Amino acid sequence: MPADGRFAPSPTGTLHLGNLRTALLAWLFARSQDARFLVRMEDLDFGRVRRHFEDEQLRDLAAIGLDWDGEVVRQSERRVLHDAALERLRATGLLYECWCTRREIREAASAPHGDVPEGSYPGTCLRLDSAAVAERRASGRPPALRVRAEGARVRFRDRLAGEREGVVDDFVVLRNDGAVAYNLAVVVDDADQGIGEVVRGADLLDSTPRQLWLAERLGLPAPRHAHVALMLGPDGERLAKRHGAITLADRAELGESADDVRCALAASAGLCAPGEQLTPAELVERFSPLALAAA
Repeated sequence: MPADGRFAPSPTGTLHLGNLRTALLAWLFARSQDARFLVRMEDLDFGRVRRHFEDEQLRDLAAIGLDWDGEVVRQSERRVLHDAALERLRATGLLYECWCTRREIREAASAPHGDVPEGSYPGTCLRLDSAAVAERRASGRPPALRVRAEGARVRFRDRLAGEREGVVDDFVVLRNDGAVAYNLAVVVDDADQGIGEVVRGADLLDSTPRQLWLAERLGLPAPRHAHVALMLGPDGERLAKRHGAITLADRAELGESADDVRCALAASAGLCAPGEQLTPAELVERFSPLALAAA
């Protein structure tokens, strides 16, 4: 597949410096290979999504020198594609209803259950008999839909993390409120948009086996992956609001320009020396994934 890349934030808040660094790295991966770079808003969390956050996020990306190809895509406008994928899974017998509450899932997932890692869904509702299923349907509580993965093992090679293997549990693809789950939407949208390389934060590395498994079941091409290190605060913890001035607007109040922030983000990833001022084009010319792997 081509090396077309993307950045796909959720418009539920302001991008912090860690988000902006991931976006910069995703952009550099694509542009250094003369590939397209797309922006997609993952706006399926309807209770938290706000349009003004989307506008703000796009302004911040442009401010640090990132451009993108084509129009910005919103996941919420792609429900027809997501529903078609759900129908394909249903037609092949890979979906089942799940009525478990979060508390029940936590309790069940903490118990030993064979080969599926602790914290994963152990297939409780898959094992219900017909009477139990009828009782739950009669209760009126809407079910979520899970895939029947049953602990499949998936191996893949990440550009930065190396060889990986993960066990796939029976994860949700349609929530009980009717919203499409992230793992299904991202697989369908990446394939439809022709994304060949997904560059994203290392916190999403563990979700990759699920997505690769799902892409294969749907007959969709799977992109390559490069999971970049998360930006940390002075205390060594993942960057968060408690660390103070962590947004572009915060840094502006301290007298830093957007160009200063871009260069500081590049330096934090080992792509230039601290204090070195490079344009986006110069960063593209200098960029090498090997520098990230060694950082």
